This record gives sequence, structure tokens and C-alpha cells, in this order.
Amino acid sequence: MQDLAQMRCVPCRGGEPALSDAEISNLLSQLPGWQVVEVDGIKRIEKTFHFDNFAHALAFTNAVGALAEEQDHHPQLVTEWGQVKVAFWTHAVGGLHQNDFIMAAKTEAAFAQAEGRKTS
Repeated sequence: MQDLAQMRCVPCRGGEPALSDAEISNLLSQLPGWQVVEVDGIKRIEKTFHFDNFAHALAFTNAVGALAEEQDHHPQLVTEWGQVKVAFWTHAVGGLHQNDFIMAAKTEAAFAQAEGRKTS
């Protein structure tokens, strides 16, 4: 199984199907703590990361933002004192795509390098 964090996102312009439940389950097994949620009928994956203070949470938010720009795949980020909630889904397919899991893995790697982290 290829390491998701080492993969690159591929351009997704639509016309391809969202991942099946079996594909989602397989990829999700590689991302401890991430969960699938459904919002307005669209599946997404999300996780909340915890930090010692707002400055560390904001630095992590900026690191994830830089990854998102590099990969051209952007999350929903909610930054609060001591925590950042990250959610990925692919608008072009109306659900989850492999890119979402690649970015979640890259987000995990950024968290492992973040200063002032508590626990995921």
C-alpha cells in the first residue's frame, strides 16, 4: 500500500465518481482519528487537532494552508483557541476522492512536526 503522505493530488475536474464506501473504509484505515461525516448529503472526512494555545493552532492552520496551495486541494479550516478542525471533500465529485485522503495524510505529517501540539 502506497504511503498517502508521499502521494500528490491529481487534478479533479469532475465527471468521475466519488469513492465507494469500501474505498473510503480502506483509505480511512490509514488515517487514525479521522472520521467520515455527512453534511447536506455530501460525505467528508474531518479531524480536530489540539494545541497548547492559539498561536500554535494558527501556525498549524498556516502550514495546512501552504500544503493546500502546493497540492491545489483546499480544506475547510476552523481555527480556535487550542484547536483546529480540518475537513476535506471534493466539490467536483460531490463527495470523497483519493485527493482528500492524500491531503489528510499530509495534514497528519504537518501535525507531527507542529510545535506546541497536545494530542490529536
